[in-house]
Amino acid sequence: MSDSTPFVTLIIPFKPGPGEIQSAKAALRLDYPADKIEIIVARGRQPAVQRNHALRAAKGELVYFLDDDSVPDPGNLRRAAAHFQDPRAQLVGGPNLCPPEASALEHCFALTMASWLAFGPSRARYAKIGAQRISGEKELILCNLIARRTALLELGGFDESLYPNEENALMDELHKRGGVMIYDPECLVYRRPRKTFRAFVKMLLNYGRGRAEQFRLHPTMGSALNLAPPMFCLYLPLALAMRGLFLWPLAAYTLAVVIQTLLLKGPSGYPKLRVAPLIVLTHLLYGAGFWRGLFTRLAAPSPARAPQVELEYIPFA
Repeated sequence: MSDSTPFVTLIIPFKPGPGEIQSAKAALRLDYPADKIEIIVARGRQPAVQRNHALRAAKGELVYFLDDDSVPDPGNLRRAAAHFQDPRAQLVGGPNLCPPEASALEHCFALTMASWLAFGPSRARYAKIGAQRISGEKELILCNLIARRTALLELGGFDESLYPNEENALMDELHKRGGVMIYDPECLVYRRPRKTFRAFVKMLLNYGRGRAEQFRLHPTMGSALNLAPPMFCLYLPLALAMRGLFLWPLAAYTLAVVIQTLLLKGPSGYPKLRVAPLIVLTHLLYGAGFWRGLFTRLAAPSPARAPQVELEYIPFA
């Protein structure tokens, strides 16, 4: 790469105290000039606050957001740098994939999240879907997201009253201002899904709550599809109580779940039917989380009570 190679700051939020930061170790294998990278670990207890703190301290023209367990492909920064040669490009991202060594349960979760019926267009966050293209908040995800630093600063960074979905609100605002966001299926990270059923349940509830809170603070038509699960939560008990014609949509839904499950492309010989109840559970839990998120209290932390953030710089060598 030439002297025009953009400087990149990697930003990784992490909890206080000791612990393995897989993404920081994996970042050392990135195929990119060492003098064009800095790695910042932002330690704290509110990821949106941590990312904003690191964003303001970053020196990079580009910032690469990774979760602590994201393992980026070594070629990601070179691919992203090529996209950013177009001055219109503001964000570049791609999927986070389940690593082959993950457990059978984790692969079930990954197949569920990569299914159209469970996650709609957002399945592109969990599988390599299609070719590189102009995209938006439904397909991009913060655990694998590269951005122009100035564009995020102009927006004021992430909404600190939101977690999760702080990146979705920011991308919606960027889209309103004409910013171009690119989905590249080869710009990928490997990241294990939730390790336990309990953790998967908690994740779905939080996803639903986060979307509802985002909708309250930053309403857009893009969230219309996300209203389907909470409506399903209302329909299901009504259908079971009223029966008769009310059960016909439920029968069609059941058929759709079976067809979707059979169409999933998992490992050869994999018992894909285990995913069917997880698809239904996804709709119910996301819907329940959404209803909860409509009534939660929302407020950004005040300066006096803002979570403390400590920045740790890791040498790229």
